[in-house]
Amino acid sequence: MARSITWSALGCLLLSSRALSLEQGAASAACQYLEGTFATETVLPTDEQYQNLSEVNWVQTAWASPTCIIQPTTAEELSELVKHLVAQDVHFAVRSGGHSPAPLGANINDGVLVDMSKFNAVEYDASRNVAVVGSGLRWGEVYRQLDQYNVTVVGGRILDVGVGGLALGSGLSYLTDLYGLVCDNVVNFEVVLADGSIVNANAQSNPDLWWALKGGANNFAGIVTRFTLNAYPIVNVWGGVKVYSLESLPALFDAMLAYQTVAQKDPYANLMLQAFPLNSTIGVIVNMVYMKPVESPSVFAPFYNISTLADTTKLQTLTDFLASQSAAELPRLDWFATSFKPDADLYGTLKTILTSAPELDQIKALTAGSIAIGWQPISASAIEAGHARGGNALGLESSNQTWLVLDVGWWDSEDDATARNATSSIINKIEDAAKGADKYVDYIFMNDASVEQPVIEHYGAENVDKLKAAQKRYDPNLVFQNLVPGGFKIPSA
Repeated sequence: MARSITWSALGCLLLSSRALSLEQGAASAACQYLEGTFATETVLPTDEQYQNLSEVNWVQTAWASPTCIIQPTTAEELSELVKHLVAQDVHFAVRSGGHSPAPLGANINDGVLVDMSKFNAVEYDASRNVAVVGSGLRWGEVYRQLDQYNVTVVGGRILDVGVGGLALGSGLSYLTDLYGLVCDNVVNFEVVLADGSIVNANAQSNPDLWWALKGGANNFAGIVTRFTLNAYPIVNVWGGVKVYSLESLPALFDAMLAYQTVAQKDPYANLMLQAFPLNSTIGVIVNMVYMKPVESPSVFAPFYNISTLADTTKLQTLTDFLASQSAAELPRLDWFATSFKPDADLYGTLKTILTSAPELDQIKALTAGSIAIGWQPISASAIEAGHARGGNALGLESSNQTWLVLDVGWWDSEDDATARNATSSIINKIEDAAKGADKYVDYIFMNDASVEQPVIEHYGAENVDKLKAAQKRYDPNLVFQNLVPGGFKIPSA
């Protein structure tokens, strides 16, 4: 028996090695073909710029070693590229800004990385009040281009985030309570499908694809080259960062509850609270902004009587406010997301979990181990704004809620499992507390989720079925399910 098990295991290993070798061979052959016949740039591991391009993704957890990196410049070039990769059965990944820390979410080993950074044009159409934005741009580039027209779009809260990944993952913005999520404000997607055809998806043309792309990520259709976004005349705002001590956390949770539960919340106001329970020097940071040039608006009154360690709030442009937002700079990161409704007793329970859970000691023991707790209030008006703009695939209920994110950071790759397991355990405790209080919201925000979280399953059975129908119509051979291994996938069962 032992001998048969040994030979069986050896056979599986040999088959696995053969499959990997075939994948590597197909990718290598595709790269050689593309380098010799393609007009666009093909970067090989021997090229000087390869390392920098393979490490554009902002943290090491998302770095990989693609067989080559392709940078198409037009939808027609991308069409020919996709047709060749599909015909040769080559695995590939697509990268916009590479902001997600998820391994292989926007990078690949032993395959082709399609780098969209050459899709970098911003066009403003004043007659329709829309901006046409290339999918390879970062949001800072978009905002600065539109500032000259005194308009903005519903986009990322950090300037360095890529347009494509945020918009296809749904996208949370400081303008969300006013106008919905980033995906809700896409009036047209230009898409290269798996068969190479170039189509537009909007309310009139391919409306099922338009709906599915609003939260459907990289699943089923193809590669988005351009987003046409609603534009809004917002330039000057009041906002900034308030810094508090960790001892202020209970008072800040009370303030957050009061802010979230008013009878009619002002949609021009938005904020995010981040607590750092392992770093008393930073303590708690609250980013707050009011989308009008009104100093110290009353909507934030619950926070004004809590003593601050620092306060940068002032009148400024929206772009300047966003430029003050920054992300963690540790080399290895992961995110975990969950959602719940505001409730005083629940917030008290969560304060205890988030400041005294034993898993925090496990994270603290790691080299540079740290964790940030992101408290993101979402108003019912944000969900209703999405419904008014054609709906999306997310299955959101129209209620005031909190989208919580745990950002865990560490230094060494050998600590990956420890950091992720500890943070996963904390998120499970939070969800158990929310369910026990009957305040759990069955939704995981994709842009803040860990790759191991079943995001799309939480969109609801009806929406998953609609996504599968769109997948069957636009990608019947499941190219983006099978040849694009990374990202959050539609459940197969």
